Formats: sequence, C-alpha cells, structure tokens
Amino acid sequence: MQITIDGFVSGPIGEMDWMNFNWGNDIMSYIDELTDSSGTIILGRKMTEGFIPHWTNMTSNPDDPSYAFGKKMVDLQKVVFTKTLDKSPWSNTILAKGDMVEEVEKLKNQQGKDIIVYGGVSFVSSLVGKNLIDEYHLFINPAAIGKGLTIFNNLNNRLNLTLIKSISFDCGIVVNRYEQDGKSK
Repeated sequence: MQITIDGFVSGPIGEMDWMNFNWGNDIMSYIDELTDSSGTIILGRKMTEGFIPHWTNMTSNPDDPSYAFGKKMVDLQKVVFTKTLDKSPWSNTILAKGDMVEEVEKLKNQQGKDIIVYGGVSFVSSLVGKNLIDEYHLFINPAAIGKGLTIFNNLNNRLNLTLIKSISFDCGIVVNRYEQDGKSK
C-alpha cells in the first residue's frame, strides 16, 4: 500500500497526486519479487473495475516495457470481494460474495503461494479492521498531506507490528515490511 509519511493513502476526497511514480529498477525489482511470491490477488470490487482493465491493456503491446509485469498481473488468480456482482466479467477472476472473514480464511488455508491485496482504502481498512492481514508492505512516499483517508480507521484494538525490513529506494520511497505480532508466516 502506498502511503504518505503522515499515514494517509489518499487525500480527503481520494486525491493521489502526492504519489511518486518516478520508479527505478530497484523498486521495480522489489515489486516483481513480491508479486512472484504471490499466487492470488484479492481485491474489492471498486478497485477491480480499473485494476484489471489497466493490466489487461498493458498486455496488448509486447514491446511495451510494462508488458511482462502486466502479464503477471493478468495471469495471477484474482478473487474479487463483492456484494453487487453475480458473475465475474473478468477472466481468471472469481467472486467472493460471502462473509469476508470466512472467505479470506478459506483462501489462507489453501495450499500455494502468498495472497496479496490490492485495494482501495475502504476494502483494505475492512481487512485491517477484521484482523485479516498478516504482513504489511507500506510504500512510504516522501510527502505529507495533513489530512486524508487511512487504512487503519477500522481498528477496534491496537495493532502490534514487528518491522521485518526497511528499504529505501532511489526514487525517495521507503518500503517498510511489517509482520503482525503473532501471525508469522
């Protein structure tokens, strides 16, 4: 999740103009490794509507530098959490329509690689609030916005995390990888 140094994932009405996308090979390698360790992407429906078409478009031109990563994103199994859709309009994507906790726990209990979350603030904050995230990769951008939306607004109890690794990248982003106490892989 990309965040500001003051802990926001967007401005009060969704502004994301503070994000640094002047990424070099160092941060792209980190993201490639993170993606390669994953076998499933879980998403909220709202995020999915832009996410899947974006990566599908990246695979339309094999000469595009984003092609290989786009193909990874398209090929990974995706599970979309939704209360409104009855059928998935996207390939390689299934819908999770039941209780979020039960659906996530069922995915976690399957054999295979890690599960990665791509989602907007409301979906991710729901996962955080229900204590469903075991590990956080927070991409801290060198910007403070003073107010906005956070993924930690649904906490009912304190969230204790252990810093596993911190890496600074040439673009100015620092990634802090945290493990939730008591939830090691």
